[in-house]
This record gives sequence, structure tokens and C-alpha cells, in this order.
Amino acid sequence: MDKDQYYMKLALEEAYKYKGQTHPNPAVGAVIVKDDKILSIGAHKKAGTDHAEIVALKNAKEDIKGATMYVTLEPCSFHGKTPPCCPAIISSGIKRVVVGSVDPNPKVSGKGIEWLKSSGIEVEVGVLKEECDKLNEDFFIYITKKRPFITLKCAMSLDGKLAKENGESKWISSQKAREIAHIYRKHSSAILVGINTILKDNPELTVRLEGNEYQPYTIVIDPNLDTPYNANIFKKGYEKIILITSANTSNEKKNYFKSLGVRLLELESFDIKSILKALYEIDIMHIFVEGGAYTISRFLEENMWDKMLIFRGYKFIGKGISLEFDGDFSKTYKGHLQAIDDTTDLLEIYNGYIAF
Repeated sequence: MDKDQYYMKLALEEAYKYKGQTHPNPAVGAVIVKDDKILSIGAHKKAGTDHAEIVALKNAKEDIKGATMYVTLEPCSFHGKTPPCCPAIISSGIKRVVVGSVDPNPKVSGKGIEWLKSSGIEVEVGVLKEECDKLNEDFFIYITKKRPFITLKCAMSLDGKLAKENGESKWISSQKAREIAHIYRKHSSAILVGINTILKDNPELTVRLEGNEYQPYTIVIDPNLDTPYNANIFKKGYEKIILITSANTSNEKKNYFKSLGVRLLELESFDIKSILKALYEIDIMHIFVEGGAYTISRFLEENMWDKMLIFRGYKFIGKGISLEFDGDFSKTYKGHLQAIDDTTDLLEIYNGYIAF
């Protein structure tokens, strides 16, 4: 690993600390180096706050003139909720900028790089590009496809069952597998389930990781507003709940939930594309779909998914609940297996946006 890759790796590690909580903005990390000494590290922490480059510039306690900045995503060149980063980089005296990914946003895409170059700064693009692209795979889909990035997640037995016939599913996967699932939850904008999961399991759908303060939204597809008023999902705060319901649902129920601060999306159609369109319009960038089997199957059948995580527990269930949908055998998907330490579990990861 050369020096550029080493420092870009540090920028990636910093960016991942805040992945999820920056949505609908991308996760970005930046490192400033001079004479092989790290002068500053920064990351974008939340939409509407300083971008990673600005944080790194402000954190620097020594003279950075002539230094190199490593940034995982092309510096922005337009004024959004915050000013563009390019002028601050130029005025700081930075002489070289190393970029991981080019920003796919048409407002930026290449413009930030050209701005820096035209100001006399040396720019190198594509260092650890694959890793930097992966960091923001959700942002890339959100910008280019104009819909949320979809991660499907399920725990599955060796014989392909998600639960017993009576719906019992605790615990197919190990504790360590569940801890990994919480990291993926943290990286999302929202966790989505169908109403049957709420009624049968009454989950909290929170991120339970040591030191974590960020909680993604919870989205429930609930056409008739059957979510109980005392459901465990409300423990994270009413303002973090989005219920997708019918425009024809009882006004009494709708008004009560609204009075609590719950957000209602009232739809005429409940096909997945209509649901994703409504969620895209309220800046939901990455949805982590956790169940149940019927809801996950709908995403698969409509081919509206980008990543699928199967936590494979080494157990047989026999008669039980499985995914049921009309599949397309003309496509195969790129994936890989990850052994989960100190368990017999496997994590299967498939990329829906890479099909052959």
C-alpha cells in the first residue's frame, strides 16, 4: 500500500463513523498531510453542517500551506445548505488534492475537480476508487436513479426458511450476526417493515451499538393504520416514525398519529415503486428492509433492490415460512460469503445492481 492509499484509507475510516447520519448527503472523510505528518482529519457528520473538507481545514492546528488533502469524494462546487468547499481549499494554500470518487451529482460531477485544477492545485483522482464508491453506493443510486437505495435483510435457515409455520423465528442467526445487522441498520436512513411484522413481533427496530446516538427512521407499510398506539417502535420517538397508509383510512386514526408527531404518507397505490417515489420525495436515501417474508418478497418480485443480506444460520426448520415470488432466472447476481467470527453462521451479500 503506497502513501496515497494509506491516507485515503484513513479518510474512509473517518467517513464510515458517520455513515447513515449524513443522509441525504454522502458520507465523506478528509485527511490533510504535510511532509508525511497528519495535520488534520475531518468528516461530514450531518446534513446542513460543515462538509469533511471544511471540518479538516478547521481542525488543522498547524500551517497547511503546501499540504496534500485526501478526500473520499470530489469536493463540492455549488452552494446548497452550506457553501461550496472548493474556494476554502484554494484559499487555504493546499497544493495537492487526492480524490477517491467523482461525485455523480450533475451539480458537481467533475466541476469541483476542474475548479481546483484551474486554480493551480494538483489533483489526482481514483485512489481507492472501488472502496470510495462502495462507501457511497447508496448516494450514487439515490442521485442517478432518483429513488432510495434498498438493502434487503433476512435471517434464513439452511433449508431456506425465515421462520417456523407459526411465525416463530428467534433465533435463527447468532448474537454476532445480529450485531452485524445493527451496523447495517446504522448505515441506513430508515428501517422498513410491513404491518404484519409489527403485529406479530412488536420489534423496537433500533440501533443498539455501544456509543451510538443515531437512530434511523422506522417505516411501516400499514394501509389500514393497524399499528398499535403502544407499539415498541414508538420508543425511539414519534418523530422518527413514518407510516405509509391509505388516503381512505379513518381520519380519527390519522389525526391521532399526526398529533403525536408521527409522519403519515397517504398513498393511492401500494406497489413498491409508488412507495419508493414517496420516500424519495422526503429525502429518504437508504432503506433497510427487515421484513417480513411477504414484504421482502414484494421487493424481490418487483426487482426493486440493490443489496441483499442473508444471515444463514446453520439450522434446519423444515415446514416453515420462506420467500415467495416470481423470479427471473435469466439474471445471476454478484455476491460473496463472509464467515461470522466464532460462529457457524455465514453472511451472504448479493448486489442487485450488478446483474449478468
